[in-house]
Amino acid sequence: MWGIPKTRYADCSGSEASDEIEIVVNIGGLKQVLPGDLLNRYPETRLAELVNNSSESFEVITSLCDDYDPGKGEFYFDRDPEIFKCIIEVYYYGEIHMKRGICPICFMKELEFWKIDPDFLDECCTGSLKEAEEELSEIADKVKLILADLEGDFGSGRWQRFQFFLWKLMEKPQSSLPARIIAIASFLFILISSVVMCVGTIPDLQLQDAEGNHMEHPTLEAIETTCIGWFTVEYILRLISSPNKVHFILSFMNIIDFLAIIPFYVVLTLTYLGTAMMELSNVQQAVQALRIMRIARIFKLARHSSGLQTLTLALNRSITELGLLLMYMGVGIFLFSALGYTMENSHPETMFTSIPQSFWWAIITMTTVGYGDIYPKTTLGRCNAAVSFLCGVIAIALPIHPIINNFVIFYHKHSMLETAAKHELELMALRSGTCALGKASQKSLKSCGAAGLWDSAMRASQSDTYIPLLVDPSERTPQSTRKDKDD
Repeated sequence: MWGIPKTRYADCSGSEASDEIEIVVNIGGLKQVLPGDLLNRYPETRLAELVNNSSESFEVITSLCDDYDPGKGEFYFDRDPEIFKCIIEVYYYGEIHMKRGICPICFMKELEFWKIDPDFLDECCTGSLKEAEEELSEIADKVKLILADLEGDFGSGRWQRFQFFLWKLMEKPQSSLPARIIAIASFLFILISSVVMCVGTIPDLQLQDAEGNHMEHPTLEAIETTCIGWFTVEYILRLISSPNKVHFILSFMNIIDFLAIIPFYVVLTLTYLGTAMMELSNVQQAVQALRIMRIARIFKLARHSSGLQTLTLALNRSITELGLLLMYMGVGIFLFSALGYTMENSHPETMFTSIPQSFWWAIITMTTVGYGDIYPKTTLGRCNAAVSFLCGVIAIALPIHPIINNFVIFYHKHSMLETAAKHELELMALRSGTCALGKASQKSLKSCGAAGLWDSAMRASQSDTYIPLLVDPSERTPQSTRKDKDD
């Protein structure tokens, strides 16, 4: 297919000779001879237009290619020859296969240039394309988030500037050294509060009041009060500085923060005011129940730990595998508990009094915990127990590898997206022409307005070599993202 061109070139005149035309294209230094009847199978493509307009003026021809040599009858294209070898398959086979190692987005840009519908891409190759588009969408979301951080939804007044400064101080630890110190302090207060909550339950560290009731040590209560005071001030400052109060209040992590704070004040209110409205025993029970809610503050660690956030998102992506694990375990628990009850029911000293009561035995057996509080006493029951824990090991082991693999993939993908978003911002700052990136790109991005970066990105999206991340994926089509040269 690839080689020296034939002696006939595209110098025929008239539509009656179009089937006999052979054009010579030079794609990045590689030549190929293409018959006109083959290219006219898809008349809307660029090569078909080149065949049908080969007898037109030099200006018309050069609007379809990068250069043209009338002496050799050779059309030059400064495109990727390896990708073109894949694209030319559409004329021969009616479908396109993307070779391994080719960037899917670059491949789509080539399809747009040659005016070939992406629907010709075979189903076996669309998976990598969709995955690449999803990654681009995620990178664009991160870029938009960073641009929103740079610009913010704040006004230009003195209070708005103070609100923006406070918002970055409380919400963006990477923005400055004081913000990083506040984030570290908040992390330490969470750990101290959690440790104090656990240590306060040790009987040797508890005191007794005049009525003989146990109460926490005053020192531990003082530490707890200090931690709650920090959490309260932090929550109020974050609420004041938030540009969207409703979104802030309804956010899941902020709900966790609120639930970690409010029990302290409810307990304080019930302790000092509740005795006048209800009995002391009821107040103590309510206080004890509300103290249990303090465990919600441990979830505040997720705000300061990217690892916990990645783990949560990875588990969210593994819902299918976790569902299969629960389904396998549920079926096994029901099956082996029923068999265990049937085999052990006739024994005079049986511990399997009912099938629901046997569920506990099946759970601890299939998970290989085996407390020994319930165990079979017949031979058949022991055989059933042996089969049950073997099946339990298999049922648990099978979905574990996909879950771990999802976590590893998601963690590396998260790191890659962070790096890609940072590089995208650097490219946008370079194209803006108003900011010069020095040794620290973050400082230059601060000095460069977010709106200017956004505008430069939209201008650069018109380039053939730029991938428009900040354009809606539905707009990345040959008809809407590229302006043909002949228009």
